[in-house]
Amino acid sequence: MQEGNRKGDVPLKKSQRLPEWLKKRLPASANVMKTKKLLEDLGLNTVCQSALCPNQGECFAKKTATFMIMGENCTRNCRFCAVSSETPLPLDEDEPSRVAEAAYRLQLKHVVVTSVTRDDLPDGGASHFANVIKSVRKKLPEAIIEVLTPDFKGNDDSIATVVEARPHIFNHNVETVPRLYERVRPQANYLRSLKVIKKVKELNKDIYTKSGIMVGLGESEKEVIQVMKDLRIHECDILTIGQYLQPSGNHLPVEEYIHPDVFKSYESLAEKLGFKHVASAPLVRSSFNASEFSEKYLTAHT
Repeated sequence: MQEGNRKGDVPLKKSQRLPEWLKKRLPASANVMKTKKLLEDLGLNTVCQSALCPNQGECFAKKTATFMIMGENCTRNCRFCAVSSETPLPLDEDEPSRVAEAAYRLQLKHVVVTSVTRDDLPDGGASHFANVIKSVRKKLPEAIIEVLTPDFKGNDDSIATVVEARPHIFNHNVETVPRLYERVRPQANYLRSLKVIKKVKELNKDIYTKSGIMVGLGESEKEVIQVMKDLRIHECDILTIGQYLQPSGNHLPVEEYIHPDVFKSYESLAEKLGFKHVASAPLVRSSFNASEFSEKYLTAHT
């Protein structure tokens, strides 16, 4: 499956416990319950909860969350993801206004919106994304808006619909190396995902592009580096790299736990390749501490 272990890698054994660097204490904060209650009251989903994100407690304690629109059920069945793949429900036309209201009540300076994949919709849900962006901007005109979208089956019109709503950051994850696509995300296509990033820049060079990958699925260091290079060729500005963690026994097993030192080496190399911002660490996820980029760079330049 791979070209041998990298220095610092920890091969996975059936009886092996999580390495110390992956263990996290749940924050003791009243804000965790307040955030959950707010989301529940407004009938909103978050990827934090649906995807069993290990950073959920920390984010909720900070009164932040990544909104997941278009329902809880995905039309694809990626073998790494905890989101349900049952038949999705019709779109909720009031959802954009509720997302905006939640962002307003939380007083978010950086709003992150993602979604399930909706291949059942003619535009893949692009117009719904656009409506959410517009609603958030109307309620919080100074907020940085970041979207994490599916690939829309590579449909240029759908990508354009989201771009025309002018999010500050357009994220689409490639998730893993191309060799593992058939095993990890069989309904996706590596080159198609790269082209989504490129298309965003073609349509609006002022929008920052972002992508992310998981490691620990059996990829080699050489393959990870090639993904970085491919993303830069396709004009990706921001990169996230995190450790894959198995959501349940029905999902792909972890092949190896990558040592923090390896993540640091990836970060250093990615910066040398020209990424404007890199977040690379075991518990990094696409939207975890996403505001670090906007606080450090985007806000100062807009």
